[in-house]
Amino acid sequence: MAKIIAVANQKGGVGKTTTCVNLAASLAATKRKVLVVDLDPQGNATMGSGIDKYDLDNTAYELLVEEKPFEEIVIRNTAGKYDLIAGNGDVTAAEIKLIQFFAREVRLRNALAPIRDQYDFIFIDCPPSLNMLTVNAMSAADSVLVPMQCEYYALEGLTALIDTIGKLGAMVNPGLYIEGILRTMYDPRNRLANDVSDQLKQHFGDKVYRTVIPRNIRLAEAPSFGAPAMYYDKTSAGAKAYLALAGEIIRRAEQLAEKA
Repeated sequence: MAKIIAVANQKGGVGKTTTCVNLAASLAATKRKVLVVDLDPQGNATMGSGIDKYDLDNTAYELLVEEKPFEEIVIRNTAGKYDLIAGNGDVTAAEIKLIQFFAREVRLRNALAPIRDQYDFIFIDCPPSLNMLTVNAMSAADSVLVPMQCEYYALEGLTALIDTIGKLGAMVNPGLYIEGILRTMYDPRNRLANDVSDQLKQHFGDKVYRTVIPRNIRLAEAPSFGAPAMYYDKTSAGAKAYLALAGEIIRRAEQLAEKA
């Protein structure tokens, strides 16, 4: 049964999509079966997977609104060696349409339920806002992975985000928990980054991943080549960091399974 992880942060530009694509590719490289669901109308995870978002017959819109069969919508074996439910501007219309439906908060959960046993991990790339798409992601997910930069405003926003996750969980998904907090675009020469990092570890303890994603030009360049960093430059610091994160997530999942 797949573990479903929503990659979310209300603040934009913190590395949500970069994390979603590169972590999915890293886990796929360890022979795990992985699905990425692109719920962001910007479609960046789709483009970063080597799929042209402007040339799509089916997207997350068809999954959420038209309830088309999963097999008709899924794109198999993308550039990252994982499967994809693509996203583009059509997903914006899905948010509007969802308001008309009964039980609109659980449309994604219901759509993914029949195929959970086909995958080890399912990642949902959320839009950088709290809307019906994000609510659907939180409803469908087992946990939330929060990428964040080590900056003062990001630390302020994290408190609000965790409060939001708690409230959403209480309403639509009581079992929802924080998978982990990932420090992205990290520059160890920056004193503020180190201070914020220390505060994160102090307040959130084991929830903060040991792996840190550095500022890395290869991570920024890879999407324009339509591939995750490990297939663009596997020797880059960014690619190595996401492989390390994949290892950390696998270990955590195994420990959780042992406790269960």
